[in-house]
Amino acid sequence: MTAQHYDIIIIGAGLSGIGTACHIAREYPGKTMAILERREKVGGTWDLFRYPGIRSDSDMASFGFNFKPWYSDKVLAKGGDIREYVAETAREFGLYDKVKYGLKLEKANWSSSNQHWVIPALHEASGETRTYTCGFIVNCAGYYNYDHGYRPHFEGEERFKGQIVHPQQWPEDLDYSGKKVVVIGSGATAITVVPAMAEKAARVTMLQRSPSYIMAMPDTDKVSMAMNKVMPKKWVFNITRKRNILFQRGLYLACQRWPEKARKLLISHMSKRAPNIDVKHFTPSYMPWDQRLCAAPDGDFFDALRSGKADMATDHIDHFDETGIMLKSGQHLEADIIVTATGLDVQLMGGLQLELDHEPVNLTQKMTYKGLMIQDIPNYGWIFGYTNAPWTLKSDIGGQYLCRLFDQMEKTGATVATPVDHHNNLTEVGMLDGFAPGYINRAKDRMPRQGRGGPWKVTMHYGQDKKLLTEDPVADGILEFAGPEAARDSNVTPLRASA
Repeated sequence: MTAQHYDIIIIGAGLSGIGTACHIAREYPGKTMAILERREKVGGTWDLFRYPGIRSDSDMASFGFNFKPWYSDKVLAKGGDIREYVAETAREFGLYDKVKYGLKLEKANWSSSNQHWVIPALHEASGETRTYTCGFIVNCAGYYNYDHGYRPHFEGEERFKGQIVHPQQWPEDLDYSGKKVVVIGSGATAITVVPAMAEKAARVTMLQRSPSYIMAMPDTDKVSMAMNKVMPKKWVFNITRKRNILFQRGLYLACQRWPEKARKLLISHMSKRAPNIDVKHFTPSYMPWDQRLCAAPDGDFFDALRSGKADMATDHIDHFDETGIMLKSGQHLEADIIVTATGLDVQLMGGLQLELDHEPVNLTQKMTYKGLMIQDIPNYGWIFGYTNAPWTLKSDIGGQYLCRLFDQMEKTGATVATPVDHHNNLTEVGMLDGFAPGYINRAKDRMPRQGRGGPWKVTMHYGQDKKLLTEDPVADGILEFAGPEAARDSNVTPLRASA
């Protein structure tokens, strides 16, 4: 079958993929573009996850796109609303007809002789392999395996007579009304699921090995609501977005600067919200922002605890039996349904294996460049969002940078751009070392490396990244360009072969 060729291929039709595609489509309407999506709908994460209460854990003024304001009084949005927001954005920017659905990608090969990528794609419904080629790839496939979550085996679980459910594969017809539920986990998913299920279940117990930091936050933005009465909506959105970004950054920096004080304040906050719960259940073993803070809109999680509809257990599992879970302490938790909110299975770039002239690339020996490209990989962008701020902030400025890169290439006649390390910057530090949730710790051996400094170091700092990606020169002496006209421009250098 003849390969279908595009100037740009974007992998993934979730928030990052659609957001990046919007930037490119708006700035370069003449470029041909395709969006390759594994699922049958746009939405990514927000189409996949359907568990009770599914919502954002970042405010939508900063989690939404900067070019398409999220006009709502709600601070945290429900999953279905975010899914529709992504679809509406795709329709508005004419991207729907650019999405190719149901395609599983396993590898992409860069052909030096043809100066383009070759991507074989399995159309899972038909079993047909379709081949795509492109000048530039932007991988927006996220950071986890869509096929399954992280699901450890528990001793004796085969004996359990009830139902075991992972949030990533939530059954549409699951009826938990009047049932006893145990939710294993203490991360954002558990904090969301527990109050949502407590509305119908007889009782919900959150079983955690280690507590998390949980902040109650208003579910409606009363300040913005007041401003909307006297100011244009776009002004209010811009002010709110900047305010929230500054607040998030300030909170993160304060926690890093004064970890002990932040720890005491957060533990006190949680204990006051649910005074009927032993403080040991609110005393994490790590410092604030070593992992993400969990958000509870209007304190719904604490409300469920205070009402008695939910409770907590901090212990280790010894084994499952017919009627529930036996803990190491000897306590037994009865359950009709066990929800294993045990986390994600990290899979970078959608599991895509990159090849240079059919030689596989070992990403664990490569650095990220400006947190957006990969050392020695030509014409390849990668959107990986923030761990300490809304994910999409990086998608927005990443899309802007790619447009600036394309502009530089067009002006100089370059067809290939490759980040090249001239000064042996590679270290043994992983790109997310220091960020310690379980799903990241389990995947450290799969992560690209950090560099000693400069554009090879991942900062997780929106302000610095915004300057780096939207203001600093694209031609920086590190990004090498090649093409028929590139060598004639004094600001660029010819591409050198690198493995």
